[in-house]
Amino acid sequence: MGIRAVGAYLPEKAVSNADLEEILLTRDDWIRENIGVETRRVAADDEWTSDLGARALQDACARAGITPADVDLVICGTYTPDNMAPPTAMLIIDKAGATGATGFDVNSGACPGGVFALDVGAKYVASGAFRRVAVVMADVSTKTLDWKDTGPAVIFGDGAACCLLEPCAPGTGLGPTLLRSDPKRYRAVWVAREERRARDGRPQRSAFGDNFAQLSGPAVREFAVGEVPGLIRELLADGGLTASNVDLFALHQANLYIVHGIMEALGVPLDRTVTNVRKYGNTSGASVPLVLREALDAGGLRPGDLVVLAAFGSGVSMGAVLVRWCGEDDFGAEDRRAGAVRAR
Repeated sequence: MGIRAVGAYLPEKAVSNADLEEILLTRDDWIRENIGVETRRVAADDEWTSDLGARALQDACARAGITPADVDLVICGTYTPDNMAPPTAMLIIDKAGATGATGFDVNSGACPGGVFALDVGAKYVASGAFRRVAVVMADVSTKTLDWKDTGPAVIFGDGAACCLLEPCAPGTGLGPTLLRSDPKRYRAVWVAREERRARDGRPQRSAFGDNFAQLSGPAVREFAVGEVPGLIRELLADGGLTASNVDLFALHQANLYIVHGIMEALGVPLDRTVTNVRKYGNTSGASVPLVLREALDAGGLRPGDLVVLAAFGSGVSMGAVLVRWCGEDDFGAEDRRAGAVRAR
């Protein structure tokens, strides 16, 4: 199975570091030098995960030359569902017009979802149960923020992306995947359920009530730079490959310098990755497919390229998948063969 198209959607509202200086005890130069973020997108008050996800799904379908009604299964990878139940995928199906599709959510801990949810979708295509699967990664992370808590507030942004999966020619598409979790570091980055109060004593709420994102920057960096390169090397070694064989590394955009640290640990030049954390911030599970989308738009990803997708974050969890990028001719081979047989 391969990625037929990558859709994307970013909210219109952009919040710069200078804007954050007005509400947080922080500085633009400190954020740039330590996080690498310059601006981020923030969902409107009435804009939720399903709204972002539906737009990303529609965009992916438009790029593939199909309609949302042609999609068989919608998997929404999110940690910010519109409601606790039913799954947000149901609203995405309705809002995008994916009439007749089945849908469910996957919560693999926000940022790791860029690989974890993709792996779930790939297995459904491989099983033959569904032919066309839309894996929609969408989060409104800024709605989990306490806007007086500098750590998370300078990092996160909102966004959505959709990988449209279909059967593809042998030797192309998604290959081996490695998934790992370490629950001992559960609180390195998480959404804590706790009561908070403002300085005047009044209860303080996020858009999700008493749920607030929090993290330990040093712990996340230590985990990501210390362990993600080893996971990628293991993935490549299983196929008799090394980092030098890879054309593009699509890495989770946790922090610009974490991405640089992973590339340095792999001994690979920075021109073999794409970063968007400067303009979008950390967009959680959407960040890896958004990197793919940017690489495609810039002409930096071509059929036959070998690509490593790696996502990591809360759990703490990490995942990596090896992809031989498909061209348009790699899709629909089964249909063409069936048509040839019928023609005889």
